[in-house]
Amino acid sequence: MPFHSATLPGVDLIEERLSELGETLPAPIAAPPGVALRLEFVTAVGSLAYLSGHGPANGPRRLARGKVGADLTVEEGRAAARQCALAALASLKREFGELTRVRRWIKVTGYVNCVPGFEQTPAVVNGFSDLIYDLWGDAGRHARSAIGVCALPFAVPVEVEAVVELA
Repeated sequence: MPFHSATLPGVDLIEERLSELGETLPAPIAAPPGVALRLEFVTAVGSLAYLSGHGPANGPRRLARGKVGADLTVEEGRAAARQCALAALASLKREFGELTRVRRWIKVTGYVNCVPGFEQTPAVVNGFSDLIYDLWGDAGRHARSAIGVCALPFAVPVEVEAVVELA
């Protein structure tokens, strides 16, 4: 059963649920060696937090590369999108200390690095959305776009950005 953003002292119910799903947070996303990124991975304004695009990463290491429909299958792209969700959660934890600060997911935009004519971008981005739904339940339901593109930074197959409401 998904947890919601109720907070108990010293317990992050979202991380507890992640553990039950067999997932762990990666190191917060970072630029690869020799690359300078002049951006914030999370910016809060009032009760909203805007997440910059997150690819499938563990710290500076990219966990997947290539084009969906050529180098990766839809299922591999979906797994990469799930890794994007974990990377985004790691950034939220670094910024706010606990994931239960996220009250609700508002908007998600997924970009899929794919071959021309690829029409299964929603199936790929479901890898991100499904994990968020599993963790937050109804509070994880969000508006979403899934857009096919010809290239993404560092040749990642998927990049996802989001807007969340904070408690």
